[in-house]
Amino acid sequence: MSTAATPTWDPAQYLRHAGHRARPFADLLARVPDLPAERPRIADLGCGPGNVTALLAERWPTAHITGYDNSAEMLDKAHVEHEGPTAGGGRLDFAPADVRTWTAGEPHDLIVSNATLQWVPGHADRFADWITALRPGGTFAFQVPGNFAAPSHRLMRDLAPRHGLADVLRHDDAVLDPSDYLARLADLGCTADVWETTYVHLLTGKDPVLDWVKGTGLRPVLTALADDPERREAFLDEYRAALREAYPAGAHGTPFPFRRIFAVARKEA
Repeated sequence: MSTAATPTWDPAQYLRHAGHRARPFADLLARVPDLPAERPRIADLGCGPGNVTALLAERWPTAHITGYDNSAEMLDKAHVEHEGPTAGGGRLDFAPADVRTWTAGEPHDLIVSNATLQWVPGHADRFADWITALRPGGTFAFQVPGNFAAPSHRLMRDLAPRHGLADVLRHDDAVLDPSDYLARLADLGCTADVWETTYVHLLTGKDPVLDWVKGTGLRPVLTALADDPERREAFLDEYRAALREAYPAGAHGTPFPFRRIFAVARKEA
């Protein structure tokens, strides 16, 4: 397993841009159809600190929802902030799991994943197992970033070899094209809705794009250099300067285009 697959996460840093990060999940849920059970069973694969998992409880307050993650730091935050009974008599809980090997122990009505599958090489090969775990009429839905060719990620990869980090970062094949996801899901017998959106987030503060990627895409670099602060700062200094040129601040903030890919696949009833 590559270093890119096992970064150390910082919930506080991740949540610094929580509003922008939650919007794609809300847009994904808006396209999820009604679920087959009155008290649905729902799994959130890669739940992070649980803030967007809580949106599932708002949409389906009678559901038993479990968020899964392999980061102890993220799960600690989720347990404290979001675990417990829900307004409609359901329950929201969290458990450790690795998305690469997670299997449903019971039939589910919804399996959802938000900005996680890009960390899982070959993730589309898991779709068949997860769809098999759905009840008839159930849904598998996910959202992944599609911005690996953007300057924020390309510059990171360009700099990495000069700092001894050539094998640390993911490349632009971390996710599939939308048409490939559509074909995979249709081949599995699902009615699939696949689309992409480019958000233009208006970020504020000093070096806001660097601040954003410190919470997500840059985690493998920060993890690899955690015990070498001099090398870490050398990388960040060079990367910061490149980001300032690629994403200049405007009169109202720093525009940060961010492409995302969405899929909602409904199993035949």
